[in-house]
Amino acid sequence: MGGLMTKLLKKLSAPIISLIFLLNMSSAGMAESTVSAEVGFIFNTLLFLICGFLVMFMAAGFAMLESGMVTSKSVSVICAKNIGLFSIAGIMFWMVGYNLAYGIPEGGYIGKFIPWSDGSAVDTGYSDGSDWYFQMVFCATTVSIVSGTMAERIKLWPFFVFAAILSGIIYPIVMGWQWGGGWLAELGFSDFAGSTLVHSTGGAAALAGAMIIGPRLGRFTKSGAPAPLKPFAASSIPLVTIGVFILWLGWFGFNGGSQLAMGTAADAIAVSTIFINTFLAGAGGVIGAAIITRLNFGKTDVVQMLNGCIGGLVAVTAEPLAPAPFEAILIGAVGGLIVVYGTKLLFSLQIDDVVGAIPAHLFAGIWGTLIVPATNSGANFSTQLIGVLSVNIFVFIVAYIIFSFIKATVGLRLSKEGETKGTDVTETGVIAYAIRD
Repeated sequence: MGGLMTKLLKKLSAPIISLIFLLNMSSAGMAESTVSAEVGFIFNTLLFLICGFLVMFMAAGFAMLESGMVTSKSVSVICAKNIGLFSIAGIMFWMVGYNLAYGIPEGGYIGKFIPWSDGSAVDTGYSDGSDWYFQMVFCATTVSIVSGTMAERIKLWPFFVFAAILSGIIYPIVMGWQWGGGWLAELGFSDFAGSTLVHSTGGAAALAGAMIIGPRLGRFTKSGAPAPLKPFAASSIPLVTIGVFILWLGWFGFNGGSQLAMGTAADAIAVSTIFINTFLAGAGGVIGAAIITRLNFGKTDVVQMLNGCIGGLVAVTAEPLAPAPFEAILIGAVGGLIVVYGTKLLFSLQIDDVVGAIPAHLFAGIWGTLIVPATNSGANFSTQLIGVLSVNIFVFIVAYIIFSFIKATVGLRLSKEGETKGTDVTETGVIAYAIRD
């Protein structure tokens, strides 16, 4: 028996030694690509496509969040707005948006007003179509941010007009300034996945719209305080919660896909790190909002916790790779605090933001972009500040002009009678809930 075991070990020793050698060689060279250009092309393309459909699923999250936050007489219109804006954004990004962003001269300001066409080749590193799809869902996300802020008093089709302009022209221009190799990229501005380019852009446009259209009827008392809760009670807090969880899931695609490559072990490790920091920042935003509302207001505000999660996610989006895990939690927690106090600021200014998008996307996006140099030594505060100011001022002014023009021509706001009846009755004729406020 002993002789048989000896012979067996001798026969197995060579394959085992060879396997150990190969494993050692593989681990030693993990940071370098060991695949062909075509295989790298496939992996990179898959990253764009998989992360892209995660970001597209965020549209369902926005629809659920907004449907839950509005009163029960305005839910059907929210659904119509979200599926409509997504369709409009996709068409506009194909017609002009993509080439406005990527057709920009190096260090320039604006690209070309021409439709996108696929010119894929292996040496580009990924399919052009996958990149178009990935960037398109980012564009649609920007428009979604505006939808909830102006809910319950804006007409449906004027909103669609603005959605077409934002997705086809405004967003692609600021996107091109950085991701298209424009003047902000040349300056050294850093915004990994779009705290400013996506979220602050949507938030700045939402702020302009909210200021032009004004608050809902009876939303604020004569003293400036918010009106009693009952007339403006959210239709479904569970729906809001589902929406936030969907958005949190989609954010892994949002930030992870922005690594833009998966052809090496180093890229795979980077995407994993981004996932960890994205999760922790969202969690930090939740806990930060929970603690501050309990300490300041005596109750733990679930709506602020949910929006705090979004604020934390927005904040880390500018740099989800460089922070250590504890830093990501702190960045997210501050984002949550900004949401709470930003909401209070809007109340004091009598700006009616139905879903809290301005604090969560604009204010937290500014914070996240400005804090990048604390974890990324390649960025500096002055350049980050220039980027934040230029994008937000440009978007706010242009959006303000467009909303003002729409208001002066076809009209922006529902009549008092229509607003009182509810947008479901006046805009779609489809009642979401049999029992309404």
